[in-house]
Amino acid sequence: MLKINRVHHIAIICSDYQRSKYFYSEVLGFKILQEVFREQRNSYKLDLEVAGQYQIELFSFPDPPERPSYPEAAGLRHLAFEVDDIEEAIQHINAYDVITEPVRIDEFTGKKFTFFADPDGLPIEFYEK
Repeated sequence: MLKINRVHHIAIICSDYQRSKYFYSEVLGFKILQEVFREQRNSYKLDLEVAGQYQIELFSFPDPPERPSYPEAAGLRHLAFEVDDIEEAIQHINAYDVITEPVRIDEFTGKKFTFFADPDGLPIEFYEK
């Protein structure tokens, strides 16, 4: 039987590297582990730590195509991050002019959650612990 241990990383391609770097490192507060410029690809790769557990790889490539729809495109639908206090998390990102959807309640768990978008429109969810 195949044994998968955990999610190793999530890779995101952004259209404006500096804007996305700011969003993920400053607004969401992910720790920068390493940043490299790959000259042969004209691309940055930024490794970000999420609460000491997972890693997000943020890439820049010249002229990447836009996401086809929001959020029901085939493939990855959204990223979800667990937070201790949904209202506190919303207040924090709203202070950076990030707009969140109204808080909803998961009908199966009773937990609160909300959605917002990264600078390229990638749907992100905060889900209360």
